[in-house]
Amino acid sequence: MRILSVAAFAVSGYASTDGRIYKPFNPLLGETYEADFPDKGLHFISEKVSHHPMILACHCEGRGWKLWGDTNLKSKFWGRSIQVDPVGTLTLEFDDGEVFQWGKVTTSIYNIIIGKLYCEHYGAMYIRGNQDYSCKIKFKEQSIVERNPHQVHGVIHDKNGKRVATISGKWDESLHYCMGDSPSEDIGQDSDSKSHLLWKRSKPPNFETKYNLTRFAITLNELSPELKKKLPPTDSRLRPDQRFLENGEYDMADTEKLRLEQRQREASKRQERGWQPRWFAKPKDSDTYQYKGGYWEARKTGKWNSCPHIFGEISQHI
Repeated sequence: MRILSVAAFAVSGYASTDGRIYKPFNPLLGETYEADFPDKGLHFISEKVSHHPMILACHCEGRGWKLWGDTNLKSKFWGRSIQVDPVGTLTLEFDDGEVFQWGKVTTSIYNIIIGKLYCEHYGAMYIRGNQDYSCKIKFKEQSIVERNPHQVHGVIHDKNGKRVATISGKWDESLHYCMGDSPSEDIGQDSDSKSHLLWKRSKPPNFETKYNLTRFAITLNELSPELKKKLPPTDSRLRPDQRFLENGEYDMADTEKLRLEQRQREASKRQERGWQPRWFAKPKDSDTYQYKGGYWEARKTGKWNSCPHIFGEISQHI
């Protein structure tokens, strides 16, 4: 059941991406974001650790587990579509020593010249475990003939290679699982097999947003006076162009966007001069950035002296 839950977690992250086809904000070098939920025993920190190539690193801890990883994107332009291949590994470690690792699948955005924009996720996702179980999940690519989009099929194997469970569903709707070696294509809500609901997407908000955000995601940019006092000067919620855009102040958003783009152009020069991330580092024996520690301790004291004011005025010394 643990690896089934991990598989559902890995797939569910795509649920609200259908319709999210607008260009996102490009974080500034050193830009951070935190999420702190003491009632859930969960806290998360991320940082843009490299500008060229663009790499974002994150670390999250909960009750009995921790998750970390980094991601880089390789893109290809095909004339009428853009293909994006995420590069990087997510690692989920439980306190009992069980570890799962996986990467993300390919995403393509179609009709970028003419027609209605839409996205598809396709390819194989391998969730490798260090103990009893591993999982392979296939995101099926939609074809011209087959018009049932967004299908996902997965198989759980034990350490001896025996099929012990199967998964089937859609990445934007729900997933069902069945214990044993039944073909995953035969599992479904209306199937006669002994299938069980593993995950179901929450209903989207009644009002649409430009980025097709969930109810939860909409709250992540909220900035109360109490929270503002605790954040470092690098936090995304303090980014002026994003805040002005959210508030509908488009002229100010455009002005700030141009100013911050100038700072972004200076980022490569900083990186060439030996700039290092504040909260993450890449160990010599690893290809993945890992959290160095110290963020939450600095948050308690409110001392962010080591954090640059990346959204401030442009300095000739940057």
